[in-house]
Amino acid sequence: FHKDGFLVLEEFFTIEECDAMRDQIQSIIAGMDVPPHCRTEFSTEEEEQVKAQGSADYFLTSGDKIRFFFEKGVFDEKGDFLVPREQSLNKIGHALHAYDPVFKQVTHSSKVQQPCIGGEPHQDATFLYTEPLGRVLGFWIALENATQENGCLWFIPGSHTNGITRRMVRAPPGNIPCTQFTGTERTYDNSRFIPVPIGLILIHGQVVHKSEMNSSELSRHVYTFHLMEAKDTRWSRENWLQPTPELPFPPLYT
Repeated sequence: FHKDGFLVLEEFFTIEECDAMRDQIQSIIAGMDVPPHCRTEFSTEEEEQVKAQGSADYFLTSGDKIRFFFEKGVFDEKGDFLVPREQSLNKIGHALHAYDPVFKQVTHSSKVQQPCIGGEPHQDATFLYTEPLGRVLGFWIALENATQENGCLWFIPGSHTNGITRRMVRAPPGNIPCTQFTGTERTYDNSRFIPVPIGLILIHGQVVHKSEMNSSELSRHVYTFHLMEAKDTRWSRENWLQPTPELPFPPLYT
């Protein structure tokens, strides 16, 4: 982890635990009722993100709610689905860990609490900035087989040691779009990326990673969340995601 910026832990969760999360998501999707004006596409690419979600209050206020974000090209000009609902989603966020009992149990499980370590290319710290840097750890949990064909993660090993060069921050109140990027993203040599088609991946907040388009007929369901070292760490007030009175950031050990 310290050398490469990511670490794979095989069979961290059982098949039964992964199936329970997948079944729960199907139940959530079955009850999904998203007004057409809130059908927000999700992207980590700067121009598309600002256009698709930067001006959407639906995204900016999703930190303490369970909301739905979609792939590109899944709606017609009237906002109706062009594909089955279960195939339209990019992600569901951002408070499954707080309000859904299945995902809350996984997030706060004793296995996660163990001290096991001290779209487009991006670094999580671009969106989740802390002072000092390096205090955010991502959990990427494949709920079914992740392969190069259906969109596994790719990493540049060791890239977590180079800092970040851009941030996505909240725009001043009253501005549209509601978020903006500062700085510029580096360009990356695609030959430096390696595929990581397996299980649970722990992701350093500064390591460069991406996933390619799912070119298969198979889904690639994943549950992700982030942990922040609370001691001597400041969460930036400029981050798009902010704790609220209704949902402060929950401690892991509850």
